[in-house]
Amino acid sequence: MDKHLHPDHSCEVCQPLRPANSPLWGPQLGRREFFRIAGAGVTGYFLAPLSSGLFEAKAQSYTPRLYGKAKTCIFIHMQGAPSHVDTFDLKVGPWTPADFNPTMYNGVLFPQGLMPTIATHLSKIAIVRSLRAPALVHSLQQIWAQIARNPTSLMGKIAPNIGSVVSFEFESKRLPNQMMPGFISLNGGNTVGSGYFNARYTPFATAIANAPGGLGGLTHPDGPAVFERRFQMLNDLDGELRANSPLGEPVVDMDNFYQQSSALMYNPAIDSVFKFTADEQNRYGNSGFGNSLIVSRNLVKANMGTRFIQVNIGGWDNHSNIYTAIRNPAKQFDMGLGALLTDLSSQPGVQGGSTLIDETLIVAMGEFGRTVRTGGVVGLNQNMGRDHYFNQFVVFAGGGVFGGRVIGSTTDDGGAVQIPGWSQNRNVANEDIAATIYSALGIDYTKTLFNDPFKRGFDYVPFAAQGAWYPVIELLSRGIEPVARKPKSGPRGGLPDRGKSTP
Repeated sequence: MDKHLHPDHSCEVCQPLRPANSPLWGPQLGRREFFRIAGAGVTGYFLAPLSSGLFEAKAQSYTPRLYGKAKTCIFIHMQGAPSHVDTFDLKVGPWTPADFNPTMYNGVLFPQGLMPTIATHLSKIAIVRSLRAPALVHSLQQIWAQIARNPTSLMGKIAPNIGSVVSFEFESKRLPNQMMPGFISLNGGNTVGSGYFNARYTPFATAIANAPGGLGGLTHPDGPAVFERRFQMLNDLDGELRANSPLGEPVVDMDNFYQQSSALMYNPAIDSVFKFTADEQNRYGNSGFGNSLIVSRNLVKANMGTRFIQVNIGGWDNHSNIYTAIRNPAKQFDMGLGALLTDLSSQPGVQGGSTLIDETLIVAMGEFGRTVRTGGVVGLNQNMGRDHYFNQFVVFAGGGVFGGRVIGSTTDDGGAVQIPGWSQNRNVANEDIAATIYSALGIDYTKTLFNDPFKRGFDYVPFAAQGAWYPVIELLSRGIEPVARKPKSGPRGGLPDRGKSTP
C-alpha cells in the first residue's frame, strides 16, 4: 500500500493547506506540538508588556490582483473525480490502452484517442497540474470546490456557492431587459445553493431534456390571462407582507422567487435560450451534458443577466474497470467541451470582447484525483480501477486565459507535485482556484461581507486578505509577476509564451 494513503502518514506533500498555511493547521495536532505551542503562548503572555510592541501581531492587507476580462463563468464540475494520470496529466505505462493514442502537442502529452475533439483545442486551454485536494471524501470535496472553504467549519455551513457570490456581485449591473437568474445550474448533480445569501442568488437548477424543444414550465396550462389574474390576486392578498416582511427573511426570499419566476413566463426570448437544433445536439454529443453546454452557449450569447453557469457531469468514480468506465463520461466531456470551444471562438462577443470566448471563463475540475501506486497491475488496484488520491488537475479556457500553457508538473508517476509552477511556489488549493475565478471576473476576492448570521464576517476567500490564498495569475498574464507575499517568484511551469491571448 502507498505510504501516502496510510491514515497515520503525514508529510509536506500530503499535509493539506490551511489558513495562512500555518503548521498549526495540519492534519492533526500532536501532544508535543500542543505543549510547544502552549508554552510559547504562555511565555509570550508574560513577555508582551516588556516588548514595547516587538511581539505585536499586525494583520497585513494585500491588494487584490483583478483582471476582469471575463463577464461570465461556465464552471464544469466533473463529479466523481476523474483520473488525472489518464486525462490532463497523462502518465503512460503498461496500463495505458493503445487506442488512447498518447500524442505530444507542443510539449503537452495528451490522450488524443480518448478526447480527440479537445486535442484540437489545446492551444486555447491552460492546465493546472499542481492542485492538491485537502480531503478524499466525495461529498465533502464537491462542496469544498464550490464554496472555497472547509464545509465542516462554522462559516462553511452557511457559505454560498461561488456562483451565488458572482451573481450577487453582478446584480447591481443588471439591465432592465436582463431577466434571467444570475446563477444557473444544469444537468443535475450536487450543486451547492446560496447559503445565507438571499434566495435571489440561489442557482436556478434544471436538467436539460434530450429533446431540443425548450424548457418546460414556462407556460400555465390555463393560459397567460388566467396566470396573470391569479398572480395579481396573490400580490393583492399578501404583497405587503412580502416586502420588509414582519414574518422574516424566508418570506422575502419567497417573494424574490415569485418575481424572478414570473418574469420568465411567456417570454419568447427566455424560451429560445433553452432551444437548439438536432444538428447542434448531435455535434455536442447527444447527451444531457452536451445539451447543457448548448444552453450555456445560448445564455452567454443572449446576455440576459446570467453570470455563472454550473454544468455537472458525473460518471468519473472509476474504482473498477476504469478503462471501460471512463470512456462514456470522457466522450461526453470531449464532444461537449470541444463543440463549446469551437462555437464560442467563432461567434462575436456581446459585452466588449472580440469573440464570446474572450468574455467567457471556462473552468473544469473534479473533487480530487485517482491513485497511481496501489499494487496489483502497475498503476491500478486489484479491480483494475483507481481509488481516491490528492493530486488533481484544473482546466481553464477563455475569459482572458492564455492558452497552450501548463502550470506546474508532477512526478513521473503523478503521485506528487514536483514543481508548483506559479508565483506562490506551493501547491495550488481550491481556495486559489476560487480567487482565480473571482479575479478573472473582476471581483475582489479579498472582500468581506458583514451580514452573516454569526456576525463574524464572510470572506469571499478565507484569509485571502492576509495573503493565505492567491489567484493563479500565470493563467491570466504573460508570465510570473512578483507578489508581495513572496521574496522571489517560484519556477515557471508550462509552455513558452507565444505572446498571444486566447482567441
